[in-house]
Order: sequence, then C-alpha cells, then structure tokens
Amino acid sequence: MAAPPLAPPSTGLDLLTRLRLEVHALPQISDSEKAGFLKLVGRYISGDVEQIEWEKIQPPTDEVVIPYADLPPLSNDPAETKNLLDKLAVLKLNGGLGTTMGCTGPKSVIEVRNGQTFLDLIVKQIESLNSKFDANVPLILMNSFNTHEDTIEIVRKYEQSKLDLIIFNQSQYPRLVAEDMMPWPSKGQTDKSGWYPPGHGDVFASLLNSGKLDELIAKGKEYVFIANADNLGATADLKILNYLVNNQNEYCMEVTPKTLADVKGGTLISYEGRLQLLEIAQVPNEHVNEFKSIDKFKIFNTNNLWANLKAIKRLVEADALHMEIIPNPKDVDGVKVLQLETAAGAAIRFFDHAIGVNVPRSRFLPVKATSDLLLVQSDLYTVEDGFVIRNPARIKGENPSVDLSSEFKKVGDFLKRFRSIPSILHLDGLKISGDVWFGSDIILKGKVVIEGEKGEKLVIPDNVTIENKLVTAGPTYTDIQS
Repeated sequence: MAAPPLAPPSTGLDLLTRLRLEVHALPQISDSEKAGFLKLVGRYISGDVEQIEWEKIQPPTDEVVIPYADLPPLSNDPAETKNLLDKLAVLKLNGGLGTTMGCTGPKSVIEVRNGQTFLDLIVKQIESLNSKFDANVPLILMNSFNTHEDTIEIVRKYEQSKLDLIIFNQSQYPRLVAEDMMPWPSKGQTDKSGWYPPGHGDVFASLLNSGKLDELIAKGKEYVFIANADNLGATADLKILNYLVNNQNEYCMEVTPKTLADVKGGTLISYEGRLQLLEIAQVPNEHVNEFKSIDKFKIFNTNNLWANLKAIKRLVEADALHMEIIPNPKDVDGVKVLQLETAAGAAIRFFDHAIGVNVPRSRFLPVKATSDLLLVQSDLYTVEDGFVIRNPARIKGENPSVDLSSEFKKVGDFLKRFRSIPSILHLDGLKISGDVWFGSDIILKGKVVIEGEKGEKLVIPDNVTIENKLVTAGPTYTDIQS
C-alpha cells in the first residue's frame, strides 16, 4: 500500500503557505470551496492516512449488517407510509459524464429503455410514490461543474411535474501540478481541464455549503437516500427507511453478496468497535488476494447510502468527516496533475449507530458500459412507473455475463447494430468480437460466442435461435459444450 508523497519537513510549511496564497487568489471558486480544498491538501501533505492493522479486522455480524429479509414488515396503513415518506429526500449523484460510453453531456440523460433516460425513470419513480401516498419526496440532483449547465436545460422538461426538484453543484477544486503541488489554474489553466469535482464524499459538505441541507431540515425531512444516477436498482426502499427511523440509525450502507465480478469492490468490516469501509487501495499488498476472496469478504458496497440530515449537519460543522483520501494522478494535455478525492461510503465510521443492510442484488443494477445496457434493454427486465423490474421468468439468480468488443463501446454504435435487442432470458454468457450486426427477433440461450473475422461484416439473420454455439463467418454455427 503506497503512502502519499510527502513534502520534505523543511519545506512543508512553505508549501502550504504558498498553496494557500495561490488558492485564495483564485476568483472562480467560493471561500467554502477554498477552505475545503486546503484542508484536504493539508491532510494529504501531513500524511493523514490511517494504517489498517489487518489482525484487527473482524467480519461484521448480522446485528450491524442486517439481512434485508430480517427487516420488520411495513404497516398496511397508507397514512403511516405517507408519514414515513414525508421524512425522506432522494439525492442522485449526477456529476458524471457519459464520455466512456461515447456520449456528450451528463450520463443521466443516456436513453436506457424505450426512449427513457436514467433521469426520466428516476423522476417517474418518485412521482409514482408521491402520487400513490399523497407524499412530497423531493428529488435532489448533485451536479458537478461538468454537468450543471446541461442539467439545468434538461430538467426544463419536468416543469409541469408536481415533483419538488432541487439542484445544486458539488465543490470545484483546482487540479494540482504534480511537479510542485501548486494549483494548475494559478498557472493559467483556467478552463475546465484545470479543475475537478472531488468525488462523491464531497456530498455532505456541499449539501451544507449550498444551503440545501438547512432547507431540507426546515421542511421536516430527516433522512436522505444517496445513490448513483446510473444505478437503476437504487430506488427509495421504505423497509430500510422505516428501520432507520425506528432505530435512530444515523447512517446506513446497502451491501450485497459479492461475486467474482465484484472482487475489487469495497467491503464493510468491523474495526475497533465500529463499522468501516475497506477499499482495495487500503489493503497491504500481502493481503490483496485475501481481500478479493468471496469466502472471507462476502459483501461489497453498492453505494446506496442513507444518512440522517441533522447528523450530517453536526459532523460537517464540526469538521469531523475525515474520510480516507484517494489520490488520483492523471496526465492531462501532457501535464502530470494530481486530484485528491473522497468517497461517501467512507463516512460510515463517523456516524452514530451506523449499520449496513445486506440487500438483494436487484438493488445494484448499474449501467457502466453498453454490456450493461444490453441487459436492461432486453426481456430480462420490464419497466413499471419508472421502476426497472427483473423478469420473474428468469430462472437463474445471476444475470448472464456479457462481453462486447470495441465496436459496441459507444452507445450510438451499439444501438445501430441491433434491429431489435435479442431475447436473453435463458442466456448464460455472451461474447461478441468484430463487426457483428443483429437482425430482429433473435433468441440467445446458454453460452454464445460470436466471432467476426477482421475486415468482414457478420450479420446474424432474423428469427434465429442460437443455443450453446460458436458463430463465425457465414454465419457458421459450431456446438459449444454447455
């Protein structure tokens, strides 16, 4: 586990003093952003890194990471449900761009199903809840400077909705030039490339600094549900909220059983009497394989988080949220820069009565790539009132594995290669490589591998069923042992 590069003792104070002068001269950011940035860099330079003692790590018990099935049932009284919902606000992390999937603008406006975007589905979910129970759950979008202007324009389509839609920006911090740890904008790089959003751990401070936290508390809201905008499974769950309210838990992290695809994901541990998030970057090298084991570390963080609003206010005002710093070095336009980030899940150890809930895998349905998009656009799922629901006809518990080659990486290229999305209800695994195109009404079952030859177009015809086959030029079908 690499420690952060530290300034030499004789120059450390000079470095911070110089940094402070440069940052205070930046007109683009607020005083609260400047203060937050300087605290973060100060912690990093001073070597404020908690060293995990591996021998002290304990697996959490069911008393602190509660199986979802053990949560008490909800009351059948609609008035009680309304009362519960009126304590809730839903916050979606909306700072990410869709560039990795070949899209411009916020990732939340990528169309995921029947012309509906992530944001369309989220709005429908909360509208449905509010309408059904005559409640007023607000939707909050935390943007970054990368997504804010586009989001302002996009949400105009919801102006006729009765939904209370709240928008604010997370902090904007200057990238540091790695060579001398000075702000890049101070050296003239004042466009967007000179800045960065400091990770979703910034959500707590930005809620307070924006004034939105106090507004929510004044409206009688008690809890905020925080989730990534691209996680289609992250819906407001009343059983979890009911448990938190009745047991006065200040924080809850949703975890789910780890599979071999999740071995690098952060996990919850008991450490010196408190729940703590353990990320792979904190693990000593000699224990990395142990960390990846699904036998010892059986759960991972979905980044579906619940927090008490008054507890957030107390901790931010006391400057008590010292989450682990994630150094993120980058090469931008030939300049080596450093950005320091934090993760919201790492805040769990600072809240009182924090718990985890071991939720079904259905609450973790992120769309990070077009392979995920294929799953959610297929007959594996349906959409009702904005909720993406898994088809009960799927017998196997896990989704099929999907591996698509670079020809499918961008959303536009992906969509034009399918006249219609194949049926994959009984698919175990799909691997596609090359210039492959699909007709309509195709059914894929078992294990399917499709390999196009370099420089040649391979078209899968309409109305075929492919089960346990290797498909090559022609197309030619060869049996694969199931």
